Amino acid sequence: QVQLVESGGGLVQPGVSLKVSCAFSGGRFARYIMGWYRQAPGKQRELVAQVAFSGATEYADSVRGRLTISRDNAKSTVDLQSNNLEPEDTAVYYCSADGRNRGLSQYWGQGTQVTVSS
Repeated sequence: QVQLVESGGGLVQPGVSLKVSCAFSGGRFARYIMGWYRQAPGKQRELVAQVAFSGATEYADSVRGRLTISRDNAKSTVDLQSNNLEPEDTAVYYCSADGRNRGLSQYWGQGTQVTVSS
């Protein structure tokens, strides 16, 4: 069974850099598109960014240029690095392992809170 464990997050000021990380276990990492989603209070969960095993990435328009997703295939980890957080980025961030294009399931981490406030 795939398990995802997130770390990082917390309370930061606008413009500060922050990294959240996710450790994958219990499956074959190469089979999954790894992603970060977020859910703000009163809003639906939305895709922030995702990265394939090849390194190909996709970003939401709202974060492109400010957040960077990366994966380490040797360590089975995926990171989301922010260079310029805004209050609108406040949300619970969830790590995702999506294997649906290979007939597998999509798995979720427990979520980590990121609050951007001065």
